[in-house]
Amino acid sequence: MDAIQQHMIDSCRAAQRGEPAPPLPGRHDWAVVREARDRARFDAVIAGRPARGRRWAALRSLIARSGTGGCGAPGHSPAGPAESR
Repeated sequence: MDAIQQHMIDSCRAAQRGEPAPPLPGRHDWAVVREARDRARFDAVIAGRPARGRRWAALRSLIARSGTGGCGAPGHSPAGPAESR
């Protein structure tokens, strides 16, 4: 049974009982995503970590530790191949 069929059964049951119909499937998906993001930010603040920009900061520190200069190839200089030797 998929979500639409379950919604139809739930709607029929609600109508028989005189209750309001349940929301359509997927109606509140983005609200759930926003709440999960907000909860992660709240947990970060409580733990004393920065609430925003943590992914980019982690990526920058990873690139800085690898010594690639951000281009992805070891030993490659942004100025050109002549300076990397």
